[in-house]
Amino acid sequence: MAIQINLDVMLAVRKMKSNELAEKIGITPQNLSVLRSGRAKAIRFSTLNEICKALDCQPGDILAFLPGNDDDNEDTTHGS
Repeated sequence: MAIQINLDVMLAVRKMKSNELAEKIGITPQNLSVLRSGRAKAIRFSTLNEICKALDCQPGDILAFLPGNDDDNEDTTHGS
């Protein structure tokens, strides 16, 4: 996937454990683990908002676009 998740970096910078973040934002540690590992196919804006508030960061601090890194066979037609 062309989107890289840098959530572990921000957790380390803020010296916060993932279980603490999960509790603060109201999701299960398992769901946070799916997001942290890059296995998530989507993220709700409300969840992203809570993560940014808890970590005092911007969405760009935890999400990065890597052009040319579309390794998996995703449907890129987007309904066209």
